[in-house]
Amino acid sequence: MPCWDLVWTDPIYRLYERHLEAGLDRPRLPHHIGVILDGHRRFARAEGLVDYRASYDEGVAKFTQFLTWCHELCVPAVTAWVLSAENLARPAGELEPLLEVLTDLVQGLGPLAAHLDASLRHIGSLDLLPSQLAKAAKVAEAESAVPGSWRITLALGYGGRQEIVDACKSLVGDLLQTGVSPGELAEHITAESLGDNLYLTDVMDPDLIIRTSGEARMSGFLLWQSAYAEFAFVDPFWPAFRRVDFLRTLRDFTRRERRYGL
Repeated sequence: MPCWDLVWTDPIYRLYERHLEAGLDRPRLPHHIGVILDGHRRFARAEGLVDYRASYDEGVAKFTQFLTWCHELCVPAVTAWVLSAENLARPAGELEPLLEVLTDLVQGLGPLAAHLDASLRHIGSLDLLPSQLAKAAKVAEAESAVPGSWRITLALGYGGRQEIVDACKSLVGDLLQTGVSPGELAEHITAESLGDNLYLTDVMDPDLIIRTSGEARMSGFLLWQSAYAEFAFVDPFWPAFRRVDFLRTLRDFTRRERRYGL
């Protein structure tokens, strides 16, 4: 068992975990959680792991656990940022192990989604991805094509600014195809029409966005959709993120008074 998990198998901590779960205000739990899986490389260095591949493997295992935690608490939608467009510019020694692990993750998510009665989607620029990962993503999505009662979305090769640019291009293209003249385009571009052309058009905006590793920034994740989301920046690196950390985050979320910009 990894050393960072040992203390959390102690009966006292298991009791604390059950206490946290029992005290959750269930009707106030989020309906859509966004999560930024951050801190793999720093985790590897902190734990003295021989290479980044080991930390990526831990992160994938943690993500599978995270999905089951959400499912157990009846959180109906999860969107996870697992690979940014900027990540693709990393040195080959860092990038290649990550891409291999993500390919394994995507291939395994199809059966897991079916088991959890979930539909699986991918957002981002799949054309920027290596062919093996892009193909695995498309196959996994096809395997869960039947709409389930739960939604899992993976952001791969994703950038928030690019999503908005793509939405603008799509909207303008659609308007021109329907006969709107260039001079009339501006009056047809609204928050609603632009929102209808984003990647996630059939999932409600996230209520809560979690970023691990202590970084207090969004880095462009779901820029448009997160306008009224609550944010939680937590200290553990993603591979070391525990269920008790998740329950604490949910507890804090349910205690917030959401204002939606008012």
